[in-house]
Amino acid sequence: MSLQVVVNFTVVAESAAWLVVDKPAPLIVHPANRQPEPTLLGGVEQLLAYDIANGAAPAIVNRLDRETSGLVLIAKHQAAARELGMIFQRREAAKQYLAIVHGWPDQDEWECAAPIIRAGEVGPSAIWVRQIVHPDGRPCLTRFRVERRFERPEGQFALLRCFPISGRMHQIRVHLAHGGHPIIGDKLYAADGAAYLTWMADGWTPALQAQLLLPRHALHAARLGLPWGGCWLEWQADLPPELANFAAGQPIVVMPGVVIWNRHA
Repeated sequence: MSLQVVVNFTVVAESAAWLVVDKPAPLIVHPANRQPEPTLLGGVEQLLAYDIANGAAPAIVNRLDRETSGLVLIAKHQAAARELGMIFQRREAAKQYLAIVHGWPDQDEWECAAPIIRAGEVGPSAIWVRQIVHPDGRPCLTRFRVERRFERPEGQFALLRCFPISGRMHQIRVHLAHGGHPIIGDKLYAADGAAYLTWMADGWTPALQAQLLLPRHALHAARLGLPWGGCWLEWQADLPPELANFAAGQPIVVMPGVVIWNRHA
């Protein structure tokens, strides 16, 4: 007998053409090439089972990394997927992320236009997905604004609002690390990526806790807006508790050793 897994996410808005959800970390969006685990797409397919039986074909429009929480747009059928995909391709959608970073940026607002390339394309890299700033990289642009600077016993930190103008892989994370303010908990970019390799080999350890502070990177897709049906639509999702508590100076609560969260209705 097969086991049906229910996945934890919150429906923010819905129409006949699309669904907007608030995805928690570390829920993965699509099935990966590893052992089976719950996915956002699988949870959406359960939610839309009746629609699917009547011809719907859910498709993720904007993907988020496993450890990035926040707003994900899902098309309910192929026509909506094509139209929404073109909106993103034409850069007509507006995205805002919240990030908690190490240190206090010198400026309240700035932008980074450093080109990005996969590290393995220009030299040896033990991590296939790791990106770096490099002159041969693809052009990209991110704008940043400081929302708040704060201190904790662990040091100085800042809550930033991030505006990715382009849509390169790991763009916000790479640009912030390049500028000397890596995102809290970022295993790939807080240093040289060694934390990621340690985590893959040994799981979450006290040493990683001391180095990274949080077992997920502190990046959250907080706002999403786009033109649809002659109107401008916009949705927002508040910081999840583990990030909000960190920014409020609360004690750090480590997530369970497993990386999958089961859903409650």
